[in-house]
Parts: sequence; C-alpha cells; structure tokens
Amino acid sequence: MTMARREVLVQLDDELIERLAAIAAAEGTNRSALLRRGARAVIEATDLAAADAELDAAYRRQPQDPAFVEAAARLAAETAPPW
Repeated sequence: MTMARREVLVQLDDELIERLAAIAAAEGTNRSALLRRGARAVIEATDLAAADAELDAAYRRQPQDPAFVEAAARLAAETAPPW
C-alpha cells in the first residue's frame, strides 16, 4: 500500500547535509529515504519511552511480589546458557 506523501521544508546545516548524503550513498538510497527512516526511528523511540514510563508507573502503583521476582531470577539463572 502506497501512502501519499507531502513535501516538508527542513533547514539543515551543510555538515549535516554532507554526512546524510554520504550515508545515503553508502546505503544505495537517497537523503529523503534516509530522513524518513530517521523520522520513524524518532517516533518509535518516543513511543517506546512512553510505554516504559507507563510500565514504570504501573509497577510503582502495584509493585511485583518479591517471591515472584526471586522465582523468575532463579529460573533465568538455571536456564541461561553457560557463557
């Protein structure tokens, strides 16, 4: 499915443009595709940070049972590969 695109004017300094162009060339793409990928990464990071904050708030409202945490840690230690 192709989504409609809109042009957005963004001002960048020369060094940033040169670095983006070099990365895009090395990856066989263009600056626009690279910037779209960067925008998606920023959005994903923001969403993940919000989810982490919600999870943290939930544990602060209702902490886990220490016995459950201990059992999970013990199980993880028993099943972890020997490195």
